[in-house]
Amino acid sequence: MPAFVPPQRLLLGPGPSNVAPRVLQALAQPSIGHLDPQFVAMMDETKTLLRRAFLTDNALTVPVSAPGSAGMETCFVNLIEPGDTVIVCQNGVFGGRMKENVLRVGATPVMVQDDFGKPVDLDKAQAALKANPGAKALAFVHAETSTGARSDAQALCALAHEYGALSIVDAVTSLAGIELRVDAWGCDAIYSGSQKCLSAPAGLSPISFGERAVAALKARKSPVQSWFLDLSLVMAYWQGEGARAYHHTAPINMLFALHEALTAVHEEGLENAWARHQTNHQRLRDGLQEMGLDLLVAEAARLPQLNAVRIPDGVEDLPVRKRLLDEFNIEIGAGLGALAGKIWRIGLMGTNSRPEAVDAVLAALKTALGR
Repeated sequence: MPAFVPPQRLLLGPGPSNVAPRVLQALAQPSIGHLDPQFVAMMDETKTLLRRAFLTDNALTVPVSAPGSAGMETCFVNLIEPGDTVIVCQNGVFGGRMKENVLRVGATPVMVQDDFGKPVDLDKAQAALKANPGAKALAFVHAETSTGARSDAQALCALAHEYGALSIVDAVTSLAGIELRVDAWGCDAIYSGSQKCLSAPAGLSPISFGERAVAALKARKSPVQSWFLDLSLVMAYWQGEGARAYHHTAPINMLFALHEALTAVHEEGLENAWARHQTNHQRLRDGLQEMGLDLLVAEAARLPQLNAVRIPDGVEDLPVRKRLLDEFNIEIGAGLGALAGKIWRIGLMGTNSRPEAVDAVLAALKTALGR
């Protein structure tokens, strides 16, 4: 059987994004041992770079050796215990996954429901916290990948603290794409993914736990449900040379890639990266409007890195996406859940947030719709 050679695609869906060439080069470096002193030093640099990307001083800031969904589960299995109550905000598909995590640890989710495409309603969240005194956490998605809507993470974290709850924040699509300030906003536990605005390969989930989250972890009455995701064990591996205890064989080359991706973000500057994503979103928005296409989310809540485009009446979803893939080697995403068949999701994430990518997808869409 011949070796597999993947096609060259422009990945403008909801993730993954194309891996930046310098990150691919880092991924292809020779492997070394996961306890090698040079690898240990690189791990410490990666922690520093992650803290800069999250804008935090949290010591417990590491990449989980698994995709963003494992980062989500890491937060819930470490912080939530059987019998706890968790306020879960759902304004898209991924809030529903938070609910599933709460149920699987034996806790009770109290749902705050908003329409897909709208941000989390702060008044509803406050009402739920007020009606459930002693709730352990308020969980929400900062950048809802299924809809392209941004919620007010700063205000939601402040609400959680006002009512004595932890904040658990999904930043899978927001890290390095839009403003995110973990310490300034009081995010207690937050997770992201390597394959979105960082433009690294899928398979790692950066997380960060603040002092309140660490205190809750230490005060647990029951063991963490997952051995692999138990942060008290994982952190023993990430503490540094001389104090490092074997936990698992880290994905060595994946961490090379993440280190390089974070270095690129640091070199560009976070605020410059946020501005670049916004500028290219506006270019896409203007081009879509010229074609008579509308965006799902109101302008004030739109994500620049994930654009939900309404499918025009009389146009079928799949044939257009298939034509873009087959004829132009461009991937865009379909709608999920209640939005299936109603929207296309166009991602402008990381290295793909550039004018050439915007112009390519606009030209391909114009051709496909013209037929």
